[in-house]
Amino acid sequence: MNGWPLYYHPFARAAICMTDNPVLIFPDWPAPQPVRAVFTTRQGGVSMGPFASLNMGRSGGDNAAAVSENRRRVFAAAGTPAEPCWIRQVHGACVVRMPGAAPEPEADASFTTEAGVVCAVQAADCLPVLFCDEAATVVAAAHAGWRGLAAGVLERTIEALPVPPGRLLAWLGPAIGPEAFEVGEEVREAFARHSPYALQAFRAAASPGKYLADLFALARMRLQAAGVQRVYGGGLSTHADAARFYSYRRDGATGRMAALIWIGPEQRRDG
Repeated sequence: MNGWPLYYHPFARAAICMTDNPVLIFPDWPAPQPVRAVFTTRQGGVSMGPFASLNMGRSGGDNAAAVSENRRRVFAAAGTPAEPCWIRQVHGACVVRMPGAAPEPEADASFTTEAGVVCAVQAADCLPVLFCDEAATVVAAAHAGWRGLAAGVLERTIEALPVPPGRLLAWLGPAIGPEAFEVGEEVREAFARHSPYALQAFRAAASPGKYLADLFALARMRLQAAGVQRVYGGGLSTHADAARFYSYRRDGATGRMAALIWIGPEQRRDG
Protein backbone atom coordinates (compact mmCIF):
# COMPACT_ATOMS: atom_id res chain seq x y z
CA MET A 1 0.00 0.00 0.00
CA ASN A 2 3.06 2.28 0.02
CA GLY A 3 1.93 3.74 3.33
CA TRP A 4 -1.29 5.28 1.98
CA PRO A 5 -4.33 4.18 3.98
CA LEU A 6 -7.85 3.85 2.63
CA TYR A 7 -10.55 6.31 3.60
CA TYR A 8 -14.08 4.94 3.39
CA HIS A 9 -17.30 6.86 3.39
CA PRO A 10 -18.42 7.23 7.03
CA PHE A 11 -21.73 5.50 6.30
CA ALA A 12 -19.86 2.37 5.22
CA ARG A 13 -18.52 1.15 8.55
CA ALA A 14 -19.13 -2.53 7.78
CA ALA A 15 -17.26 -2.43 4.50
CA ILE A 16 -17.28 -6.14 3.69
CA CYS A 17 -20.94 -6.96 4.37
CA MET A 18 -22.80 -3.68 3.80
CA THR A 19 -24.83 -3.65 0.59
CA ASP A 20 -27.18 -0.67 0.89
CA ASN A 21 -24.58 2.12 0.95
CA PRO A 22 -21.68 2.58 -1.46
CA VAL A 23 -18.21 1.90 -0.12
CA LEU A 24 -15.93 4.65 -1.36
CA ILE A 25 -12.22 5.40 -1.19
CA PHE A 26 -11.18 8.99 -0.58
CA PRO A 27 -7.63 9.71 -1.83
CA ASP A 28 -5.10 10.34 0.91
CA TRP A 29 -3.19 13.27 -0.58
CA PRO A 30 -2.60 16.86 0.51
CA ALA A 31 -4.97 18.40 -2.03
CA PRO A 32 -6.18 21.91 -1.15
CA GLN A 33 -9.54 21.96 0.61
CA PRO A 34 -11.78 22.99 -2.31
CA VAL A 35 -10.70 19.89 -4.25
CA ARG A 36 -12.92 16.84 -3.78
CA ALA A 37 -12.11 13.36 -5.10
CA VAL A 38 -13.42 9.84 -4.69
CA PHE A 39 -12.85 6.35 -6.08
CA THR A 40 -15.65 3.79 -6.01
CA THR A 41 -15.29 0.13 -5.05
CA ARG A 42 -17.58 -2.70 -6.16
CA GLN A 43 -19.48 -2.71 -2.84
CA GLY A 44 -22.80 -1.14 -1.96
CA GLY A 45 -24.81 -1.22 -5.20
CA VAL A 46 -27.68 -3.14 -6.76
CA SER A 47 -26.14 -4.80 -9.84
CA MET A 48 -26.23 -8.59 -10.04
CA GLY A 49 -24.13 -11.44 -11.42
CA PRO A 50 -20.65 -10.55 -12.70
CA PHE A 51 -21.48 -6.86 -12.20
CA ALA A 52 -22.24 -7.20 -8.49
CA SER A 53 -22.73 -4.81 -7.02
CA LEU A 54 -21.69 -1.13 -7.49
CA ASN A 55 -21.05 -1.18 -11.23
CA MET A 56 -20.60 2.36 -12.61
CA GLY A 57 -20.23 1.42 -16.28
CA ARG A 58 -23.01 1.34 -18.89
CA SER A 59 -21.10 -0.33 -21.72
CA GLY A 60 -20.54 -3.85 -20.36
CA GLY A 61 -24.05 -5.28 -20.58
CA ASP A 62 -25.37 -4.55 -17.10
CA ASN A 63 -28.97 -3.54 -16.49
CA ALA A 64 -29.27 0.18 -17.23
CA ALA A 65 -31.61 0.84 -14.31
CA ALA A 66 -29.17 -0.83 -11.92
CA VAL A 67 -26.29 1.30 -13.16
CA SER A 68 -28.41 4.44 -12.77
CA GLU A 69 -29.20 3.49 -9.17
CA ASN A 70 -25.55 2.72 -8.45
CA ARG A 71 -24.54 6.13 -9.79
CA ARG A 72 -27.28 7.86 -7.83
CA ARG A 73 -26.03 6.25 -4.61
CA VAL A 74 -22.44 7.25 -5.29
CA PHE A 75 -23.29 10.83 -6.21
CA ALA A 76 -25.41 11.21 -3.07
CA ALA A 77 -22.79 9.70 -0.77
CA ALA A 78 -19.88 11.62 -2.32
CA GLY A 79 -21.78 14.89 -2.53
CA THR A 80 -21.01 15.54 -6.18
CA PRO A 81 -22.34 18.96 -7.25
CA ALA A 82 -23.44 17.73 -10.70
CA GLU A 83 -23.59 14.71 -12.99
CA PRO A 84 -19.99 13.80 -13.90
CA CYS A 85 -18.67 14.69 -17.34
CA TRP A 86 -18.12 11.16 -18.66
CA ILE A 87 -15.79 10.41 -21.56
CA ARG A 88 -15.73 7.51 -24.04
CA GLN A 89 -12.38 5.89 -23.27
CA VAL A 90 -10.40 4.37 -26.14
CA HIS A 91 -6.97 3.63 -24.59
CA GLY A 92 -5.41 6.64 -26.27
CA ALA A 93 -3.91 9.97 -25.23
CA CYS A 94 -6.58 12.53 -26.12
CA VAL A 95 -7.38 15.12 -23.42
CA VAL A 96 -10.54 17.25 -23.39
CA ARG A 97 -11.60 20.29 -21.41
CA MET A 98 -14.86 20.11 -19.47
CA PRO A 99 -17.57 21.08 -19.86
CA GLY A 100 -17.30 20.19 -23.51
CA ALA A 101 -19.43 20.90 -26.55
CA ALA A 102 -20.49 17.25 -26.98
CA PRO A 103 -21.60 14.66 -24.40
CA GLU A 104 -19.13 11.84 -23.68
CA PRO A 105 -16.40 12.84 -26.14
CA GLU A 106 -13.87 10.23 -27.23
CA ALA A 107 -10.87 10.77 -24.93
CA ASP A 108 -8.90 9.23 -22.10
CA ALA A 109 -8.49 12.27 -19.88
CA SER A 110 -10.42 15.40 -19.02
CA PHE A 111 -9.80 18.55 -17.01
CA THR A 112 -11.66 21.60 -15.80
CA THR A 113 -10.97 24.98 -14.26
CA GLU A 114 -14.62 25.52 -13.27
CA ALA A 115 -15.93 24.87 -9.79
CA GLY A 116 -18.74 22.32 -9.65
CA VAL A 117 -17.73 20.46 -12.83
CA VAL A 118 -16.93 16.79 -12.15
CA CYS A 119 -14.24 15.03 -14.22
CA ALA A 120 -14.53 11.24 -14.32
CA VAL A 121 -12.85 8.11 -15.63
CA GLN A 122 -13.83 4.44 -15.33
CA ALA A 123 -11.51 1.49 -14.77
CA ALA A 124 -11.36 -2.22 -14.00
CA ASP A 125 -7.57 -2.83 -14.06
CA CYS A 126 -6.36 0.26 -15.93
CA LEU A 127 -4.81 2.97 -13.77
CA PRO A 128 -6.91 6.03 -12.88
CA VAL A 129 -4.78 9.12 -12.21
CA LEU A 130 -6.22 12.25 -10.61
CA PHE A 131 -4.58 15.68 -10.74
CA CYS A 132 -5.00 19.01 -9.00
CA ASP A 133 -2.84 22.07 -8.52
CA GLU A 134 -1.79 23.48 -5.17
CA ALA A 135 -4.12 26.49 -5.53
CA ALA A 136 -7.21 24.48 -6.55
CA THR A 137 -7.56 26.25 -9.89
CA VAL A 138 -7.66 23.06 -12.00
CA VAL A 139 -8.43 19.35 -11.63
CA ALA A 140 -8.10 16.44 -14.06
CA ALA A 141 -8.79 12.72 -14.36
CA ALA A 142 -6.85 10.37 -16.66
CA HIS A 143 -7.41 6.75 -17.68
CA ALA A 144 -4.02 5.06 -18.08
CA GLY A 145 -3.98 1.50 -19.30
CA TRP A 146 -0.67 0.37 -20.71
CA ARG A 147 -1.54 1.60 -24.22
CA GLY A 148 -2.57 5.05 -23.07
CA LEU A 149 0.35 5.26 -20.68
CA ALA A 150 2.81 4.34 -23.45
CA ALA A 151 1.08 6.78 -25.82
CA GLY A 152 1.63 9.62 -23.36
CA VAL A 153 -1.80 10.24 -21.85
CA LEU A 154 -0.27 11.50 -18.60
CA GLU A 155 2.14 13.83 -20.39
CA ARG A 156 -0.66 15.15 -22.64
CA THR A 157 -2.81 15.80 -19.57
CA ILE A 158 -0.03 17.72 -17.84
CA GLU A 159 0.59 19.77 -21.00
CA ALA A 160 -3.11 20.64 -21.25
CA LEU A 161 -3.35 22.05 -17.74
CA PRO A 162 -2.89 25.83 -17.41
CA VAL A 163 -0.35 25.60 -14.57
CA PRO A 164 3.33 24.55 -14.44
CA PRO A 165 3.93 20.84 -13.71
CA GLY A 166 5.77 21.74 -10.52
CA ARG A 167 2.51 23.05 -9.04
CA LEU A 168 0.61 19.81 -9.66
CA LEU A 169 -0.22 16.90 -7.37
CA ALA A 170 -1.16 13.46 -8.71
CA TRP A 171 -2.90 10.48 -7.10
CA LEU A 172 -2.68 6.92 -8.45
CA GLY A 173 -5.82 4.88 -7.86
CA PRO A 174 -6.21 1.09 -7.68
CA ALA A 175 -5.12 -0.85 -10.78
CA ILE A 176 -3.88 -4.30 -11.71
CA GLY A 177 -0.80 -5.05 -9.64
CA PRO A 178 2.62 -6.26 -10.82
CA GLU A 179 1.90 -9.71 -9.39
CA ALA A 180 -0.70 -10.29 -12.13
CA PHE A 181 -0.08 -7.93 -15.05
CA GLU A 182 1.62 -10.28 -17.50
CA VAL A 183 2.57 -8.70 -20.84
CA GLY A 184 4.60 -9.54 -23.91
CA GLU A 185 7.88 -8.20 -25.21
CA GLU A 186 6.09 -5.62 -27.36
CA VAL A 187 4.76 -3.87 -24.25
CA ARG A 188 8.18 -3.82 -22.63
CA GLU A 189 9.72 -2.40 -25.81
CA ALA A 190 7.03 0.27 -26.12
CA PHE A 191 8.03 1.72 -22.76
CA ALA A 192 11.77 1.18 -23.25
CA ARG A 193 11.63 3.28 -26.44
CA HIS A 194 10.45 6.19 -24.33
CA SER A 195 13.04 5.68 -21.60
CA PRO A 196 15.47 2.84 -20.83
CA TYR A 197 14.72 3.40 -17.14
CA ALA A 198 11.27 1.90 -17.77
CA LEU A 199 12.87 -1.53 -17.94
CA GLN A 200 13.12 -1.39 -14.14
CA ALA A 201 9.33 -1.77 -14.00
CA PHE A 202 9.40 -5.18 -15.72
CA ARG A 203 10.53 -8.56 -14.46
CA ALA A 204 10.50 -11.95 -16.14
CA ALA A 205 7.30 -13.94 -15.73
CA ALA A 206 7.06 -17.72 -15.48
CA SER A 207 5.90 -17.96 -19.10
CA PRO A 208 8.72 -17.74 -21.68
CA GLY A 209 8.87 -14.35 -23.39
CA LYS A 210 6.47 -12.78 -20.89
CA TYR A 211 7.01 -10.08 -18.26
CA LEU A 212 5.22 -8.80 -15.18
CA ALA A 213 4.71 -5.06 -15.54
CA ASP A 214 4.33 -2.53 -12.71
CA LEU A 215 1.83 0.11 -13.92
CA PHE A 216 2.29 2.15 -10.75
CA ALA A 217 6.06 2.38 -11.23
CA LEU A 218 5.69 3.21 -14.92
CA ALA A 219 3.23 6.00 -14.14
CA ARG A 220 5.45 7.46 -11.41
CA MET A 221 8.43 7.50 -13.77
CA ARG A 222 6.52 9.31 -16.48
CA LEU A 223 4.90 11.79 -14.11
CA GLN A 224 8.20 12.70 -12.52
CA ALA A 225 9.94 12.98 -15.89
CA ALA A 226 7.18 15.39 -16.92
CA GLY A 227 7.82 17.55 -13.86
CA VAL A 228 5.18 16.28 -11.40
CA GLN A 229 7.16 15.38 -8.29
CA ARG A 230 4.30 15.09 -5.78
CA VAL A 231 2.78 11.70 -6.59
CA TYR A 232 0.61 9.84 -4.07
CA GLY A 233 -1.32 6.58 -3.87
CA GLY A 234 -0.51 3.50 -5.92
CA GLY A 235 -0.03 -0.10 -4.91
CA LEU A 236 -3.66 -1.22 -4.49
CA SER A 237 -4.18 -4.16 -6.86
CA THR A 238 -7.61 -4.61 -8.41
CA HIS A 239 -6.68 -8.14 -9.51
CA ALA A 240 -5.66 -9.25 -6.01
CA ASP A 241 -8.75 -7.99 -4.17
CA ALA A 242 -11.91 -9.52 -5.64
CA ALA A 243 -14.00 -8.44 -2.63
CA ARG A 244 -13.42 -4.73 -3.24
CA PHE A 245 -12.50 -4.30 -6.88
CA TYR A 246 -13.57 -5.32 -10.36
CA SER A 247 -10.81 -6.77 -12.56
CA TYR A 248 -11.18 -7.40 -16.27
CA ARG A 249 -8.00 -9.48 -16.41
CA ARG A 250 -9.22 -11.68 -13.55
CA ASP A 251 -12.92 -12.04 -14.44
CA GLY A 252 -13.55 -11.08 -18.07
CA ALA A 253 -17.19 -9.96 -17.90
CA THR A 254 -17.21 -7.49 -15.03
CA GLY A 255 -18.25 -4.03 -13.85
CA ARG A 256 -16.35 -0.77 -13.68
CA MET A 257 -15.22 1.49 -10.86
CA ALA A 258 -15.10 5.28 -11.26
CA ALA A 259 -12.67 7.98 -10.18
CA LEU A 260 -14.29 11.40 -9.74
CA ILE A 261 -12.70 14.78 -9.02
CA TRP A 262 -14.04 18.34 -8.84
CA ILE A 263 -13.44 21.76 -7.34
CA GLY A 264 -15.92 22.37 -4.55
CA PRO A 265 -17.89 25.50 -3.84
CA GLU A 266 -15.45 26.75 -1.19
CA GLN A 267 -13.65 29.97 -1.95
CA ARG A 268 -10.62 29.36 -4.15
CA ARG A 269 -7.44 31.35 -4.11
CA ASP A 270 -6.36 31.97 -7.69
CA GLY A 271 -2.81 32.50 -8.81
